[in-house]
Amino acid sequence: MTAHEPAWTTDDVRSFRTMVRQFVQQELVPHQARWRQQHRPDADAWTSAGAAGLLLPDVPDQYGGGGGTFAHEAVVLEELARAGVDFACSIQSIVAHYILAYGSEGQKQTWLPRLADGTLVGAIAMSEPGAGSDLQGIRTIARREHGCYAINGSKTFITNGCNAGLVCLAVKTDPAASPMKSLSLIMVETENLPGYHVGRSLEKVGMHAQDTCELFFDDVRVPQDNLLGGIEGRGLSQMMQQLPYERLTVAVSAIATAERAVAVTTKHAKERSAFGKPLMDFQNTRFKLAECRTEAHVGRIFLDHCIARFIAGDLDDVTTAMAKYWLTDSECRIVDECLQLHGGYGYMTEYPIARMWTDSRVQRIYAGTNEIMKEVIGASL
Repeated sequence: MTAHEPAWTTDDVRSFRTMVRQFVQQELVPHQARWRQQHRPDADAWTSAGAAGLLLPDVPDQYGGGGGTFAHEAVVLEELARAGVDFACSIQSIVAHYILAYGSEGQKQTWLPRLADGTLVGAIAMSEPGAGSDLQGIRTIARREHGCYAINGSKTFITNGCNAGLVCLAVKTDPAASPMKSLSLIMVETENLPGYHVGRSLEKVGMHAQDTCELFFDDVRVPQDNLLGGIEGRGLSQMMQQLPYERLTVAVSAIATAERAVAVTTKHAKERSAFGKPLMDFQNTRFKLAECRTEAHVGRIFLDHCIARFIAGDLDDVTTAMAKYWLTDSECRIVDECLQLHGGYGYMTEYPIARMWTDSRVQRIYAGTNEIMKEVIGASL
């Protein structure tokens, strides 16, 4: 199988990939079984990743980041997916880009270097028990009192929630205002914060090594200066502007996982025999793998086109929605076909394809469900 190298690959990106791949294989892969049992990565994995340069690779170096482009972020996501590692450093980057886009210079200098070196773990808290993709349904309230915001409410499905030291929190600052003007984003530093509670690790279908939990805010008080953007009521527009970045990271992981599924299954089909001959000698096996390989390759070309446009600054929201919806749907189709070719072994969690199957399903849900993506696309017609 001929390797496809994206047009956005430069010598710097190529050497960065070599470093990332080595770090992932040496420092993250050996711990995956234990992380799955404890439902979260080790806390020191964050500082190790920060020291190696995996965190915030596309944030300017003046704020402690890698000074690269989204190509460097994509490399990290691809190498994690190809190694089967659940480590949500993309959330770290997403939080950082909210600060980079809307934060004051003081906020950038305070938080970005610590996110980059891993001494501060970031989480973004939008979803609530009664508000998932419908961000206008958020009920967590923040009221101004004596120079602070008093925050009450709860969040759920929060990736990195257990280890999070900095939460980008979506709240209602004016419940009486129109939906477009009622929401704000407030940065919450969680260490020793009265009224802040982390709930249980949630039992998920997949991504068992990834830290996902509930967060509770019981009269939590944070400085008014922690408001992102300086003016209340801009939260929804800020989220709409930044969600394409998150959706593109999901698309990157989707195609890298699909490509890994094809590679793993091709190897299995050559080594496994049935009825006295290798599975690969059966026409059905070859045809199914040909279909999966073709679909993954078509998806890769589209993704690389999107990444190149994003780096150039001209990737629109509709195309990003297309990428997130189409590529995650494709990921699930491909992984499911590949699992089928493993037979009963495909249903055993010791096999990588089984974990890919359970891990992939959420891709069609988070960062805005694929049904929401179709609404975004449909609204543009």
